[in-house]
Amino acid sequence: MSSSSALPLPLPFFFLHLLLLLFPPCCTGCSRHLLLHAGANSSSSSSLADMLQVQAGDGANVTDGLRRYLARFGYASVPDDADGQLVVRLYQSTLGLPVTGRLDNRTLDLLATPRCGVPDLHLQPNATARFAFFEGQPRWARQPGHFLLTYAVVSSSPPYQPLPLPRKAVRRAFRRAFARWARVIPVRFRETRDYNMADVRVGFLAGDHGDGEPFDGPLGVLGHAFSPPSGQLHLDAAERWAVGDMADADAGAVDLESVATHEIGHVLGLAHSSVPDAIMYPSLKPRTRKTELTLDDVRGVQALYGSNPRFSLSSLSEPDTSSASPAAAYTNTRSPGKTT
Repeated sequence: MSSSSALPLPLPFFFLHLLLLLFPPCCTGCSRHLLLHAGANSSSSSSLADMLQVQAGDGANVTDGLRRYLARFGYASVPDDADGQLVVRLYQSTLGLPVTGRLDNRTLDLLATPRCGVPDLHLQPNATARFAFFEGQPRWARQPGHFLLTYAVVSSSPPYQPLPLPRKAVRRAFRRAFARWARVIPVRFRETRDYNMADVRVGFLAGDHGDGEPFDGPLGVLGHAFSPPSGQLHLDAAERWAVGDMADADAGAVDLESVATHEIGHVLGLAHSSVPDAIMYPSLKPRTRKTELTLDDVRGVQALYGSNPRFSLSSLSEPDTSSASPAAAYTNTRSPGKTT
């Protein structure tokens, strides 16, 4: 059974500001055409290509805005790449797309998908593993065997924002997310109320929150986390966070447990994977639940910490029973972009 599920979702109107940033229109008329076209039909990547005036067979058509966007996530432009084909090819090869050097439909669709704010590393894919580590392969240094990491969720101390969902629902989502990683490595996680003394500190923040990695509003960068031993895990308070059944979630809702599971991977020392089904793949579509570790995720984290003696790789095909099933579904009701 697949570990992720998604429902078809039209391109949200509130995501158009990102498209306009990446591909600035040449005139007011072009901008108006973009908005009208989106209102008429924005449910496919082909319509997105039409909006951006990219045709099959064209060059990369990489604008300065898109170059800045790609550079933010580790895809710096290279010399002698006037039309941007080389940087587009690097983006495609890193994230498991067909390498065309063009802004084709699949590439545009991925560019329009919300993602993690941690930059991608440029991997050398092999047949069995495409996981990656941060530079120097940092990990939590503890005595060999099982050891304990504590975590805390902060909700009231500035610059942290109030929790976007009932506290019980947020705590349950993180408890389940940590349990998935504990299932495969000899590390235990325990929640604590002492935020200052916790190894891992979780919080919802908005905009420029002082760590040099500002958030950009709904359906852009969903969150980010820092490599060991920082323990900082930040989520964008402007998102429409949800837990439970995504079939009942609002348009534009983001599954908290899926993003939490991904960001905990960074906290443990994993960088992004080039396997689209992996938890550590950087992008996540709205109304998608993606919470189960793949073989690539497991091999990556076990390369850092070893294997939990109670875990076997054959159990990856079995349902995860390490924690209770989610209770009622919740979606935060704040308007997109509003953070208080």
